[in-house]
Amino acid sequence: RSFASALHHAAALSSLRVGRLLHAAAFASGLLLDPDPLVPNSLVAMYSKCGDLASARCVFDRMSRRSVASWTAMIAACGAHGQAPDAVALLGAGLDGAAMTAVLAACARGDAAEAEVGRRVFEMMREGRFGGVRPGVEHYTCMVDMLGRAGQVEEAEALIGEMDGEPDDALWAALLGACRAHGRLDVAERVADLVYGHTV
Repeated sequence: RSFASALHHAAALSSLRVGRLLHAAAFASGLLLDPDPLVPNSLVAMYSKCGDLASARCVFDRMSRRSVASWTAMIAACGAHGQAPDAVALLGAGLDGAAMTAVLAACARGDAAEAEVGRRVFEMMREGRFGGVRPGVEHYTCMVDMLGRAGQVEEAEALIGEMDGEPDDALWAALLGACRAHGRLDVAERVADLVYGHTV
């Protein structure tokens, strides 16, 4: 646990040099062979946050055992570095909601083709095709962000209306951000009236 904590601090400082030294120490002490993938997961996250996606992928590929957290860390790393196709390629059964959020967020930041992949992934989630992981508010937020970036503000608004649960502040903020970016005062007024009981 102390190695994982040290790697977390190296990532927070964006200190790739310290992270590499810790990686070498973990390798020398045999921690990378431990059945618990905590240290390798922390290495993936550290390399990603320090801007070295290739090393993150190398650690991931060499892991003897991967947990759901391992997959989530690698998917999030791909997404953070604008590699939505790689994030989507890592999808599979047994992933959790956090991994799906990472995939959708990666697609939201991508180009039109990647956004379309994100839409398909979201629809597959709604159909229960990812081990029963169903869309939660965080997944809807990614989709609203994705649609908003594409200027599809009314579609984003309609999607919120299809949710089973209650929208949270982050979801409304994503929609209002899209309204501001695309000059959709009409939608912003509807949202403000619904959420705050008055128009903007």
